[in-house]
Amino acid sequence: MDITIRDAVEADLPGILDIYNDAVANTTAIWNDAVVDLDNRKAWFAARRERGFPILVALRGKQVIGYASYGDWRAFDGFRHTVEHSVYVRSDVRRTGSGRKLMKALIERATFNGIHVMVGCIEAENAASIKLHEQMGFSMVGRFSEVGIKFGRWLDLTCMELKLSK
Repeated sequence: MDITIRDAVEADLPGILDIYNDAVANTTAIWNDAVVDLDNRKAWFAARRERGFPILVALRGKQVIGYASYGDWRAFDGFRHTVEHSVYVRSDVRRTGSGRKLMKALIERATFNGIHVMVGCIEAENAASIKLHEQMGFSMVGRFSEVGIKFGRWLDLTCMELKLSK
């Protein structure tokens, strides 16, 4: 599959919205219960851009098939060199390498931007995401038990980190 990775533009937001809402409605990748509208994604996009955080999209042709971003891990000055990232791909293109390409590009951008540590917080039963993170050099650093709830069940959170600089 021929995939292009580039910085997102506002015209990509309908595709990003569809991917986000599918993850909310059908997975435990995003621990929100309600889908959102385009205005919500526009506000998210503007907030990320205002803070200088990247938003990348994966395209097959002109179609958005995935996106990745990072933002504050914790909103205190001392954590300014650590970010938490997110990578989401459309359900019909999972396990095709698009998530890996997005992750690689996001790691490169974080390194270029002087980020010291990237943190990934993953629902503990999401074996595919945990495996991808391990393959990308992330280490498991902890697991929180029953810290979230979705679809009527308690969820555990696996935390992983990747040190980008010494």
